[in-house]
Amino acid sequence: MDALKKIIEADEKFNCCTYVPKEIEGSGKKLVSAKDNLCVKGMPAQAGSKILEGYVPPFDATVVERAKKAGYAVCAKTVMDEFGFGTFNVNTYKVPKNPHDPTRATGGSSGGSACLVAATGIPSIAESTGGSITAPSAFCGVVGVTPTYGLVSRYGLIDYANSLDKIGTMATTVTEAFSLLDTIKGTDKKDSTSTQPAQEKKLKNKIALPKEIWERTDERTRKQCWKAIDAMGVEAEEVSLKHVDSALYSYYIIAMAEASTNLAKYCGLRYGLQNEYGPEETYTEYFTKTRNAFGEEAKRRLLLGSFARTSGYRGKYYEKACKVRTLVIGELKNHLKEYDGFLTPSMPAIAPKFSEIAKLSPLQHYRMDVCTVPFNLAGLPHASVPFGKVDGMPVGVQIIGDHFQEKTVEKYAKIIEERK
Repeated sequence: MDALKKIIEADEKFNCCTYVPKEIEGSGKKLVSAKDNLCVKGMPAQAGSKILEGYVPPFDATVVERAKKAGYAVCAKTVMDEFGFGTFNVNTYKVPKNPHDPTRATGGSSGGSACLVAATGIPSIAESTGGSITAPSAFCGVVGVTPTYGLVSRYGLIDYANSLDKIGTMATTVTEAFSLLDTIKGTDKKDSTSTQPAQEKKLKNKIALPKEIWERTDERTRKQCWKAIDAMGVEAEEVSLKHVDSALYSYYIIAMAEASTNLAKYCGLRYGLQNEYGPEETYTEYFTKTRNAFGEEAKRRLLLGSFARTSGYRGKYYEKACKVRTLVIGELKNHLKEYDGFLTPSMPAIAPKFSEIAKLSPLQHYRMDVCTVPFNLAGLPHASVPFGKVDGMPVGVQIIGDHFQEKTVEKYAKIIEERK
């Protein structure tokens, strides 16, 4: 009851939960929250969208099932941007507030998860497509771990973009976040993209610093992250990532194209919101009425994604974006032959105020993902670790490793945590 009271108080103060059960099944169990796009049997799963209002899954996602078997009890579902569409968690019907300053954003799209971890210390199972674990972890001052694509089963996830979605963890410490990841990872016959980890590599004690990302970071945030490098005591060298801007553009083309395909099923017939069908109403009229339940950002991504994959434009946009993705992966892998990983600021600035976000254009929203998108596009594992503050707000340092080298990421993340 004490834990539930703490969760309810945090939700009332910061808007971090979409659902809190009246009681937690099994006394004395370890607690964990789950992002609203993860299916938990008997708990609503709305993925931050009104079009899924009232949906209660009759089954558990694989990650939830594994967590329960390991002795965890799901104590809450957490707020997110609609279907994961956002950097600040303002694209939904319930906007969470940053526990460090309620006038500022939590970051998105897993903003509710990071907010609840920061407010209560209870870990969370979250999800990232282009930086949705790193961004809120950095803004809220918690540890966020995004695994290699395929390390964790996506069965039971209400998807955004199938080739990009990754289920990860958030917690107050590096050890707890990686321990929870060890609990939920592993192959799953229900998800053909899940796979076994590769052999752990020997550490070189060398870290690469992508100058194009550091240059795009706010000066005070950059200086704070440099302190982490100095404290770590490892060899750090500047490298050039020529495809940073191209990675950002290609990510949004691929993500929106896949999102528009995934959201096509919410047509009012089989999935999601179902309105009454008028006797003289055409299908187009009914379809339009139903899909008006989507928010503005969801509509924008549906339109752009559908355009990018239509006949006549698929080759110009989507297929070129996929080729750029291959170039990005190749460039990153070449550097990883010489270095253990990359180190960057988790986000280019501290959590912005809601009044500042309101003035940003959609393109400016997307450009805030410059620190996270290249590595998410490549499916590389990474962790955000809090390291100091700027203007009283947390700053996150991001460590990125090679595919399936989560242990390397964990080792460096612990060094950052110990020296903060």
